[in-house]
Amino acid sequence: MKESDADSVRVTTTVAVDPATAFAVFTEEVDAWWRRGPRYRFDGERAGTMRFEPGVGGRLVEAYGDGDACEVGEIRVWDPGRRLVFVWRGKAFAPGEATEVEVRFERVAAGTRVTLEHRGWGALRADHPARHGLAGPAFASMIGLWWGDLLTTLRARAAQRPAP
Repeated sequence: MKESDADSVRVTTTVAVDPATAFAVFTEEVDAWWRRGPRYRFDGERAGTMRFEPGVGGRLVEAYGDGDACEVGEIRVWDPGRRLVFVWRGKAFAPGEATEVEVRFERVAAGTRVTLEHRGWGALRADHPARHGLAGPAFASMIGLWWGDLLTTLRARAAQRPAP
């Protein structure tokens, strides 16, 4: 893998529900499947609630009990049961720095294949704090495993729904 190949990571899982339900679990139940703790939440000091504000122009935010919120990014594509695209800004991102997450939902025999691609990492400098000192395949692996952990809990959450 060349350094440029680490610009994006792709993670896939299959959930045992139809695409519309998979999209609903991903967006409406994000706080239930998005893991807690400083590795996954944007402010490890406070217990926040993750939520999507539906529709193009909506946001992914982590909201706190004191009324404060951390905006992760803005929704660019909201196509229920098919596709979701949103801007991603990590806690250590400076103004103007952003990556993009695309999630596709595809019907398969076992339910829905959920494919998440997180791209745009190549635009961040090599010593960016989000890279945790990693580059190339090591960085891509770290991000892929992080999203893989999250999609594992998404799959478990979707399994609580009736099969298609």
